[in-house]
Amino acid sequence: MADVSSKKIVIAYLGPQSSYTHQATVDSFEESKYILRDELSIRDVFDAVQSSTATFGVVPFENSSNGSVLYTLDLLIDREEALPEIHICGEAYMDVQHCLLGYVSKSFSSENRDLQSSMSSGSATPTSTKPFPQEPRSKPLTDLRHIKRIYSHPQAFGQCEAFLSTYLKGVERHEVSSTSKAATIVAEDKEERGTEAAISSRLAADVHHLAVLAKGVQDVEDNTTRFLIIQKGSVNHKNQSLLPGKFQILNDLRPKRKALIAFSINHETQGALANALLVFKKHALNLTSINSRPSRIRPWHYIFLVEVEGEKEFEDPDLLHLALKELDTVTEGNKWLGCWVDRFGM
Repeated sequence: MADVSSKKIVIAYLGPQSSYTHQATVDSFEESKYILRDELSIRDVFDAVQSSTATFGVVPFENSSNGSVLYTLDLLIDREEALPEIHICGEAYMDVQHCLLGYVSKSFSSENRDLQSSMSSGSATPTSTKPFPQEPRSKPLTDLRHIKRIYSHPQAFGQCEAFLSTYLKGVERHEVSSTSKAATIVAEDKEERGTEAAISSRLAADVHHLAVLAKGVQDVEDNTTRFLIIQKGSVNHKNQSLLPGKFQILNDLRPKRKALIAFSINHETQGALANALLVFKKHALNLTSINSRPSRIRPWHYIFLVEVEGEKEFEDPDLLHLALKELDTVTEGNKWLGCWVDRFGM
């Protein structure tokens, strides 16, 4: 762990406490050496870093089963140019095990009620669009018929579709800013206690004194979320990051590095996207993912975000900057969003 001064560094993260982002932050930064501060939204995390009220920010970036967090992508693109100094400097991974949290129905008694007869059979209903729907990996631990509303983050809903469509089909879904916020809402339900549930973590159940109505409700067993660590200013040989040693780019001797780059193209030019992607191959940068987001400049015009990794050091001669220089000749402009150590190369 890097040495820090007596004045502790502030780490902003998407809260509230007990969120998956909070857990990823605790795993990445020792609480005794840093001040961990929860923020209400992903935008608030970015604003805290941009305004220097926090040195680093931790935000969700993508999930292995449900894809990218679009709001994070949009903030990285920074169409309004309100976050010009935000760069990625590290990443963290976390295995996500979702639970259904709430209150056990007062009318349910394990002694006199057959649980299986009071619930769905556990078989997903075939439809014309999904003739062979995915079967849920887990079953409820109690009767769920009293639940009228479910709260969670959009990503969590997407990761638990099989369970929800089987055991809670037709129940209202309400999207909120985080899974921990969902647990907070259910815990604070004083009027209709028992009719609301949240998809959240086991930790959230302990924090908010909620019952675990079902566990492991995500669609796939290997359900991993990747989080990005952001800072103000880019990391290079003139600007060392204050991240703990395991995140360091220049001090780590292993060769693999990752970088995220955004660019736009002239959509009317034949082969424009292909020409842009070939630049990375030419400079020995392996393209590992690509996302597109509307530019909002004009209809059907997009900004592309590509993640690349290199087998060589991002030093002089800097392969990444050489690629960006050539990318300028085949695109309408590009932006370097960050560079960090490959998590699997550490």
